[in-house]
Amino acid sequence: MSISAPGVHVPGESDSADSTSARATTKSRRLHTLIRALSPVAVLVLWQVGSALGIIPQERLPAPSLIAEAGWEVLSNGQLLDAIAASAQRVAIGLAIGVLVGVGLGLLVGLSRYADSIVDPNMQAIRALPLFGLIPLFILWFGIGEMPKVLLVALGALFPLYLNTSAAIRQIDPRLVETARVLGFSRATTVRDLIIPGAMPQILVGLRQALAIAWLSLIVAEQIAATSGLGHLINNARDFLRTDIIFFGLIVYAALGLITDAIVRALERHTTRYQNR
Repeated sequence: MSISAPGVHVPGESDSADSTSARATTKSRRLHTLIRALSPVAVLVLWQVGSALGIIPQERLPAPSLIAEAGWEVLSNGQLLDAIAASAQRVAIGLAIGVLVGVGLGLLVGLSRYADSIVDPNMQAIRALPLFGLIPLFILWFGIGEMPKVLLVALGALFPLYLNTSAAIRQIDPRLVETARVLGFSRATTVRDLIIPGAMPQILVGLRQALAIAWLSLIVAEQIAATSGLGHLINNARDFLRTDIIFFGLIVYAALGLITDAIVRALERHTTRYQNR
């Protein structure tokens, strides 16, 4: 038996306590991870059981198995891949326009007080307009082809990028800009090597928000007499009362949004990795 005086560190005792605490923390983290993974599975099982017992009406909310069968149906006949290709193209073009205009105006407003006074009030007024309320006007202006669909996506993606870019530039330490000026950096070099890298983390946050709004805008845009895309697939399913295909189409929309968000998050981690050093 060993007796230690109060306040005297006994080797091994604190190390053992720390090890026990670490194991408990790891066990708790694994438990929560397991619960998070099993929670959606439990919902699907309850959903399936409720449908099998007749508690959930099939015509309103098809069972997961029926939705999966509908998904295999549109995948095997080639409709799904064609629809995804058409929708992804619209999002890509619209997002590219939104990025160019949003980031460009954000840089202009963030770097110039005069541009801020001229551009920002107009941008805020346009931002206050209901996006989906512009659909009738876009149809009158551009018809029912691809143009209104792409422009709705671009307009939805524009504002998160504009707001995040301009705000990020304003938050850059003015002393850094002054130091660059003292060192003889040109205006273009300062913007390229100091301001844009410093604003990049928040610009990428704006890009994630823009992607989410772009997919949301596309869901509505593809209701404008679309002849291709996921919206067209869903509209056809509505006409034939195929609720299972409608649900599957919405799931695909959500999956595409999550995939593109994961890509931007990976880009964000790569771009800002120096901040964690």
